[in-house]
Amino acid sequence: MTNDLLGRHRAVLPDWLALYYEEPLEITHGEGRHVWDAQGNRYLDFFGGILTTMTAHALPEVTKAVSEQAGRIVHSSTLYLNRPMVELAERIAALSGIPDARVFFTTSGTEANDTALLLATAYRRSNTVLAMRNSYHGRSFSAVGITGNSGWSPTSLSPLQTLYVHGGVRTRGPFASLGDDDFIAACVDDLVDLLGHTRAPAALIAEPVQGVGGFTAPPDGLYAAFREVLHERGILWIADEVQTGWGRTGEHFWGWQAHGHNGPPDIMTFAKGIGNGMSIGGVVARSEIMNCLDSNSISTFGGTQITMAAGLANLNYLLEHDLQGNARRVGGLLIERLRAVAAHVPAVREVRGRGLMIGIEITRPGTDEADPQTAAAVLEAAREGGLLIGKGGGHNTSSLRVAPPLSLNVAEAEEGAAILENALRSIP
Repeated sequence: MTNDLLGRHRAVLPDWLALYYEEPLEITHGEGRHVWDAQGNRYLDFFGGILTTMTAHALPEVTKAVSEQAGRIVHSSTLYLNRPMVELAERIAALSGIPDARVFFTTSGTEANDTALLLATAYRRSNTVLAMRNSYHGRSFSAVGITGNSGWSPTSLSPLQTLYVHGGVRTRGPFASLGDDDFIAACVDDLVDLLGHTRAPAALIAEPVQGVGGFTAPPDGLYAAFREVLHERGILWIADEVQTGWGRTGEHFWGWQAHGHNGPPDIMTFAKGIGNGMSIGGVVARSEIMNCLDSNSISTFGGTQITMAAGLANLNYLLEHDLQGNARRVGGLLIERLRAVAAHVPAVREVRGRGLMIGIEITRPGTDEADPQTAAAVLEAAREGGLLIGKGGGHNTSSLRVAPPLSLNVAEAEEGAAILENALRSIP
């Protein structure tokens, strides 16, 4: 049955639509932190549909909210008043840390970043954007144009002029050998120099932890230091929280808070986890930025009632059960366990991350050379052991990504770490 479905997939869907595994997997259902495939095999899920299943699979509170809302009305568009949309916007505005915040809902992180770019370029009357090397912000035309990762950028054409800044990857690049303070100072000096050679940009867009890039991050405080330089010149800061938001990093509710010394971002984007699998994205911005557009705009599906009901139920569960604290506690145990394993595996260059957002970078032993074949082999071996993880990395996709639902318990973390240990030790 799987082979038949794979053949049908290949016959009707694009060749560039990637599938994991030599024998692709059809997931049929899930519960908690586990999923099952079409053959009845059970897996511990450490990737959550690319970080979208934030709380748990088939969470009763969310499925109940979706079912009840579907029984009333599924959709009406933003042309009509929408109580669930207003209620979720109020909650997110209050949580965002952005003063006098306005919220606009979209259907994805890509669309959220598109909207943020539209707002920033309209507000600043500039189409120049600063982005980070090794970054990823979505698959639309404008989002691809600011993506600093060649593996996810199929064209050099763009409606924007993009300039790339140092700092998103701590352990690679020309400043990798510096201590944290000197690393930040060098990146700031580079930013100041870059700004001296171009017209004033609209904004800097940055992921506090780079997702597709392999869960890489700068030292805490880098974007606060950048913000001083940007604020002096009126340049906006867009924090892309599509993967880092909602407490996944454990220490903070938003990734930008690790860099919050000089205040919150001007614009923040979110998506993925808030819907727990339902299609929700959005933008939060100061009112004068959000309201700067001088033409009409709507969203047909952004903020639709059924997704807003899911988002409200999911957010309530997240906060009431302190899943941010759980990510900090269980994630801390998991990352230390994986570092202990990696110390005995020469192919592991680095185990990095925080909370339940952990990257394992695979290279050829004794070098910094990426080894995507070995990374893919570990992915396969983990699956054989009953564990699903992800891949990423700006250097030929040689980083493994570990991002379970935030309700992961200690026993499941230990089980997943043991499976990963066997997979890593299987490297020839």
